[in-house]
Amino acid sequence: MCAAAPRPGGSGGRMVTRQLGRAAGEAAAIGSRAHSTTTVPSKSSRKGKKVNVLYDSLEEGMAEKEETDSKRLKWEPGNWRQQLENIREMRRNKDAPVDQMGAEKCFDSSAPPEVMRYQVLLSLMLSSQTKDQVTSAAMLRLREHGLTVDNVLQTDDVTLGQLIYPVGFWKNKVKYIKQTTAILKQQYGSDIPRTVKELVNLPGVGPKMAHLVMDIAWNNVTGIGVDTHVHRISNRLKWVKKETKTPEETRVALEDWLPRDLWSEINWLLVGFGQQICLPVNPRCSECLNRHICPAAKGMADPRAPDLHRGREAAGL
Repeated sequence: MCAAAPRPGGSGGRMVTRQLGRAAGEAAAIGSRAHSTTTVPSKSSRKGKKVNVLYDSLEEGMAEKEETDSKRLKWEPGNWRQQLENIREMRRNKDAPVDQMGAEKCFDSSAPPEVMRYQVLLSLMLSSQTKDQVTSAAMLRLREHGLTVDNVLQTDDVTLGQLIYPVGFWKNKVKYIKQTTAILKQQYGSDIPRTVKELVNLPGVGPKMAHLVMDIAWNNVTGIGVDTHVHRISNRLKWVKKETKTPEETRVALEDWLPRDLWSEINWLLVGFGQQICLPVNPRCSECLNRHICPAAKGMADPRAPDLHRGREAAGL
């Protein structure tokens, strides 16, 4: 048998009222806690919409902070700004071979734009594994012969070889020059490609050449031109997070942290620095302004200290 419901005016009614009051208080407390940990539904929630609550904005703020911290903590080499300023000072006179005979000095500035661009491309193709002095001399002979797409295509391989000898791997370069020039004639209207992707598809053209061509010929900085000098010096200065084995690895490592507005300058700076002071063999560390902050120069005697060996020689010992 079911118990009869108590009358509101009796003691049972007061008990129910107290119980409902406690239940309401507990429900309010639970609801308050739920607000901070769950999504609060609204009338529109039946339509699948979500009402944003405080912790949503907090999570977004934390995500933004983590992204900012990540950018702030991005790796960069120690002392690199001071090292760069010192190299600029050492290169102030602009008297290295690259300054007089580099790719920017080898083309005919009075020629039509497409001819100038073609000459820039060929000078860089010739420069691989070749001293600037040798490249410059070969380019001068080619220009005197007539350095245009049509004229090179009409030149036989023997004559072309005689014109560019003794650049490194000159026989291969004769083949690459003829093949590349034919492609430029057929596919690009005797001009050169406008993208790195197209440039590296040309015979004898690698990433270093392509990025330098884009910079010099098209005035478009697409990447860092890394040759043996830039590769060697970047590793000596520890401008790469870990040692790199190839110039292309070095390019990728440098572009990961070096500010983009320095990409064009860095090739010119380091090539000349490598030609004059940071030589491949027997670098002139005693003349280098970075001698006390260069990881590769650690252990070198302080240049301000007396040279005991020189003193012994002067004494005839």
